[in-house]
Amino acid sequence: MPYITTAELAERPGAREIAMVASTQTHPVRDEALMDATLRGADRSAWTAEQIAAADAALKRVQDALAEAGALIDGYLVQRGYALPLQLPPTSTGKSVLTSWARAIARYLLNQNRVTDESKDPIARDYREALKMLGLLAQGKFSLGAADPEAAANTASTDVRFDGDAPVFGRQQLRYFR
Repeated sequence: MPYITTAELAERPGAREIAMVASTQTHPVRDEALMDATLRGADRSAWTAEQIAAADAALKRVQDALAEAGALIDGYLVQRGYALPLQLPPTSTGKSVLTSWARAIARYLLNQNRVTDESKDPIARDYREALKMLGLLAQGKFSLGAADPEAAANTASTDVRFDGDAPVFGRQQLRYFR
């Protein structure tokens, strides 16, 4: 199960950024509308075959980054003991958290050739934050919310009861020694 789709990437960060970072220098995608249509799987008949081929090459790079982000997330989920593929309801907070982390990781992977100051770069900051939260999730210090299958399994019952034998010297037995 992919944690984020290309259509969700078209929403945020948007087709313009994806076209810039996923294009090759030899075949850049210059039309933002073409990249948006490619990411969403819409009709692309208005563009030339060469433009569509460049968009398809960019889409392949995006899909590779999404697959790598998903594999990285799965690696952290397995450490916690989640059964993969993780099946969360689409409206759960856990699904939206995983989507956010996958977006941050995929953006970082697509922007890895960018020359910036890593300490001030928002894309690198989001990537580091996603890895930090995934580490907390793997350690059991963070939960995916109410639909988290591991949290429900680990908190099934915390009630502790002790049971022992009947007392040897109770009130009834000691009353005879008066």
